[in-house]
Amino acid sequence: MTTKIQLKICLQVLLWLWSEQVLQDVAAGISPTSQTTDSSVSDANLMFELLLGGVEIDRDNNIILLDKEMASMRLGRSFLSQINDNIPRSLSSMVQMVTTMERQKRRPLTKKQFESLVLSMVYSAHQASHQQREEEQEAWGGVLLQLVNVTVHDLRGNYLFSYA
Repeated sequence: MTTKIQLKICLQVLLWLWSEQVLQDVAAGISPTSQTTDSSVSDANLMFELLLGGVEIDRDNNIILLDKEMASMRLGRSFLSQINDNIPRSLSSMVQMVTTMERQKRRPLTKKQFESLVLSMVYSAHQASHQQREEEQEAWGGVLLQLVNVTVHDLRGNYLFSYA
């Protein structure tokens, strides 16, 4: 499977998770007509448009939009900035981010934290699948599982699995 296809699949998962956050807000009694929910739906629609246009990862591990018009729009630049500037790129910094988020068990993640978490999952999945050494694949895969666990905890209130 090519990198472009893998990234597209990961970003579709991201879109699903953002939609899941909207559903969680509705279930929590937040009005679907509120500005926050409208913003979340708008963000999900933007993500869908970006997926349709296509994305790639360059040599520096930065995401680039293939649709030059979308890339030149303010929302497209904002999206790229969030992914390329706010997501940890090294294994150690990714582990540190997971540890920090796991410590916040009792407090729901902010929208920005949740988005960073989901984008970090996409990046970790990509890294895990593109490592040459098995040890590095397993390390990135382990971080990916921890990120998934934190995501599920934020959405449902319990973990998929325990590390004990």
